[in-house]
Parts: sequence; C-alpha cells; structure tokens
Amino acid sequence: MANKEALRELQQRLAERLRLARESAPTRSWLAVESGGHGFLLPLEQAGEIFSLVGLQAVPHSHAWFLGVANLRGQLHGVIDLGAFIGLPARAATLRDVASKDAGRLVAFSASLQLNSALLIDRLLGLRRPQDMSEAPATTGARPHFITAELADAQGRPWYELNLAALASDEAFLKVAA
Repeated sequence: MANKEALRELQQRLAERLRLARESAPTRSWLAVESGGHGFLLPLEQAGEIFSLVGLQAVPHSHAWFLGVANLRGQLHGVIDLGAFIGLPARAATLRDVASKDAGRLVAFSASLQLNSALLIDRLLGLRRPQDMSEAPATTGARPHFITAELADAQGRPWYELNLAALASDEAFLKVAA
C-alpha cells in the first residue's frame, strides 16, 4: 500500500514539474566573447563547443580572415578570425602560432547549423542574459545583417548580438578563396 502512495506522489510531483516547465517561457542567453576589443553575444543554441587554439593548417589562396583548418574532436573545422572578418583591426601574425598560451579560443558552430567552422576569439567573458542588457542607441553606420542587435550592459559596455545562423549562410563568409 505504501508503494502505491509513494508512486502516486512521485507521479503528482512529476506532473507538476512538467506543467511548470511548459508554462515557463524558455530563457534566452548568450555566450559573451571579445574580439578586437569589441564585445559579441553568441546565442547559446547556435554556439557549439569551446576549444583551446590548436594546430592550424594554413589554406593557400584564402582570405586573411580564414586562418586555416583545425582538427577538433576528429573533425576538420575551418577557423575564421571573427574580428578580421568583420573588419576590426588585424590580429598580430604571432596569434597563428599556437604555442602562445594567450592566443585565443575557438568557438565552434553548433552542429545544428551543419557547418564545420569555428570562430577565433580573443577572450571568453561568460554568459549573459537578456535581463542583463538594454537596447543601445543604433550607430549611424550600417551593420552587417548577421549582427542583429546592439545592446549595452549595466556598465554601459556595448555588445553586438551575432546571429551565427545568418553568418553561416552569408555569401562572403562561405567564400574563403581570395
């Protein structure tokens, strides 16, 4: 008899948890990164694993922002210097030398985007939530379509939301040949 009551209580608790999970709206959050001194917010559902900078194999006749390919967990990924692709000041050539401890990190695209690419960023800055941000006044210059919002945190630091799905389908991003 006690087992039936325990089972019934367990079922009621599970039903309540499922109800609460359905009622609560999914929260959005971002991976905050820095590249070229600028803050970028990568949607967590679009960002994949984070890797230390590993041995890069250069690809001849490619754009300067395409740093080469890297073996990440047994799969080849194209490595793109995020700052250079967007047009931020160029990285020092020494960052291509993976022996440097502070050379940066690689943020792979989510497998759901079906693109074996990783972005080279300068620093990881943790997670951010929408309630941590506010809309920033839009800059006068046009921004690329894959930068979907300009936000600011409580300290007033500007952040750019980078839609990785839009970046993954960008014609210029997909054309690595120089």
